Amino acid sequence: MIFDVMTLFPEMVENYFQYSILKRAVDSRIIEINTVNPRDYTENKHKKVDDIPYGGGAGMVLMVQPYVDAFESIEKLENSVTVMLSPQGEPLNDKLVNDFTKYEQIVLMCGHYEGFDERIREIIKPKEISIGDFVLTGGELPALCLIDAVSRKIEGTLGHIESADEDSFSNGLIEYPHYTRPREYRGLKVPEVLLNGNHKEINEYRLQKSLERTQSRRPDLYLKYITERDTAK
Repeated sequence: MIFDVMTLFPEMVENYFQYSILKRAVDSRIIEINTVNPRDYTENKHKKVDDIPYGGGAGMVLMVQPYVDAFESIEKLENSVTVMLSPQGEPLNDKLVNDFTKYEQIVLMCGHYEGFDERIREIIKPKEISIGDFVLTGGELPALCLIDAVSRKIEGTLGHIESADEDSFSNGLIEYPHYTRPREYRGLKVPEVLLNGNHKEINEYRLQKSLERTQSRRPDLYLKYITERDTAK
């Protein structure tokens, strides 16, 4: 999987992949991270990429020319998709993450200031994705969230691909609680069912805990899960 990130701050993106699991994925060539800085494609001597908005208003708007030229400089694979990180976009969820793993290349556009000149959208026609109903100072963090979520679904990134299969949301529910050594700490004991070696009982216990957690913490997901389960019967 190739990720090409259009960003005014390439170091913010590149530094994230110098650690832990994703560093190993890069070193193993499971994923490839490239950055493209629109400042390198400006046509003014000051490398200016933003300007005041037509019609007035606060803030600055990212200019169409450097962003379109930067985008067109990226060599696209046939099986690729372009994503604009934007609070106006479709909310990112586990289903979308799985959909993104079907591509060989994802081009990500990181915004700043008051956002993009609308003609950038009209020319590039990206898929717009949001990580939540809030606004950040830039698109780098949302881009990294998407890359991280997609990368861990790619075989070879995690030690065991089953780890991703059992994550929260992978089956529509919040994940069950986990325990490790010691068996008891400050009077709190590991549930006995996890120690008996009966995998059928363990799986039943974990499903029940997932249902309970989802019902209490995300009743919207619980209702959807129960509805879909009952419909499938």
